Amino acid sequence: MPADASNLTNQFLIAMPGMADENFAGAVVYLCEHTERGALGLVINKPIDIKLKNLFEKVDLPLDRPDLAEAPVFFGGPVQTERGFVLHDRIEGDESPYSSTLAIPGGELEMTTSKDVLEALSAGAGPRRVLVTLGYAGWGAGQLEDEVARNGWITVDAEPSIIFDTPAESRYGRALSLLGIDVGMLMQDAGHA
Repeated sequence: MPADASNLTNQFLIAMPGMADENFAGAVVYLCEHTERGALGLVINKPIDIKLKNLFEKVDLPLDRPDLAEAPVFFGGPVQTERGFVLHDRIEGDESPYSSTLAIPGGELEMTTSKDVLEALSAGAGPRRVLVTLGYAGWGAGQLEDEVARNGWITVDAEPSIIFDTPAESRYGRALSLLGIDVGMLMQDAGHA
């Protein structure tokens, strides 16, 4: 088996029915990083009751991007829920212009945690497509592998159009469709009257 066969970076984790942790029931997580030390991802299908324009007001920035003003902020996971994480298109060039950016290997996305990306968006610039979360999902060494082995999650290569171009309520079904699975096939009580 190749050394990176268990690397799930740039994959969707799709919660299986019966997920015990309510933070992740029905969740689709985009995995930004997966190493032997653990994993970090962002839930992409659980909007919270805050619009981007409101988030920008809270950090004293105007938002000069009408295309983003009414976009929801998402619950990214239960860790550091007071902190913002911006998943966005990779910025062209050798290096991201933002001070705290993770270029996600194997994908066309980056994740930035520094305020400078918000400042760029505020000025009407910045990445074209963004998903902003409060919090992230984190796993310690071996924890995610164990959850996958126990069928808590199924995985599939991520598709950015699901993150940015699919309504939040349809992302779970669309992620499953990448595997040829219909949501109805996963119902726990299928066949029971």
